[in-house]
Amino acid sequence: MSETLPPESVDLVIAPRTRDLGEGFMVRRILPFAKRRHVGPFVFFDHMGPVRFEKGQGLDVRPHPHIGLATVTYLFEGEIMHRDSLGVVQPIRPGDVNWMVAGRGIVHSERTRDALRAEGTALHGIQSWLALPRDREEAEPGFRHHPGRSLPEIEKPGLRMRLIAGKAFGAESPAETFAPMFYLDVEATAGATIAMPDEYEERAIYVATGAIELDGAAYEAGTMLVLKPGRRPKIATAGGARVMLLGGAPLDGERHLWWNFVSSSKDRIEQAKDDWKSGRFGPVPGETEFIPLPEG
Repeated sequence: MSETLPPESVDLVIAPRTRDLGEGFMVRRILPFAKRRHVGPFVFFDHMGPVRFEKGQGLDVRPHPHIGLATVTYLFEGEIMHRDSLGVVQPIRPGDVNWMVAGRGIVHSERTRDALRAEGTALHGIQSWLALPRDREEAEPGFRHHPGRSLPEIEKPGLRMRLIAGKAFGAESPAETFAPMFYLDVEATAGATIAMPDEYEERAIYVATGAIELDGAAYEAGTMLVLKPGRRPKIATAGGARVMLLGGAPLDGERHLWWNFVSSSKDRIEQAKDDWKSGRFGPVPGETEFIPLPEG
């Protein structure tokens, strides 16, 4: 990242913090951040990998609960097997959108299939959470799978963009959203210029691989740049890069995050804690393991 002050168009530069999710599986956590809790509806943003699992190893995220949010796991490489308390069993593969609405409560697990575990496999992608509007926080839980071929692709010179969710550049994703937003996967060749959708108040760009220059300042992979409203920065690549463009309308009030729970109400978070501890969430069919409620 550039050592100079950020350009005038940038409100905040967020560097990643490394987190261990267990068994050496490391992620780069971007949101929430102390000085920026959310960008549009995005309240959580993790960059997973890239990691290579040796033979016999893999991802094993045991069943755990969520409330008050929608999750989207978007992969660049590898596969994750999703199972949830609705009975959904769905492999998550690169380029697909897997949109899980927790609402009043859902439980899911994320694992590597035995066949892939036996061979050894790679994993690389982004996991994000979006806070639901207050009037939808207690919605019925649901899960929708959108294959990559069903998502709009936007071609610009040197750019191939896939619209994961929301609306941008005249296109609309089939993923159900609950407030104005956009989320784009952008593959850029060397020398390409990247435009940001400018109709949203809150916007950010995350550098997943490679590097970019924004108004002349250089930023490397792992960096999120939160833009000031109304600015139109010049964003370009020296070499190839993969970036995520995201944002939307401001949230309709602050959100509380504790473990896997998101809510506008602290009391609702406490209820969710007690519900999980007391076994009142529905189980994931066929699974008996679970992640206990953290202490504290």
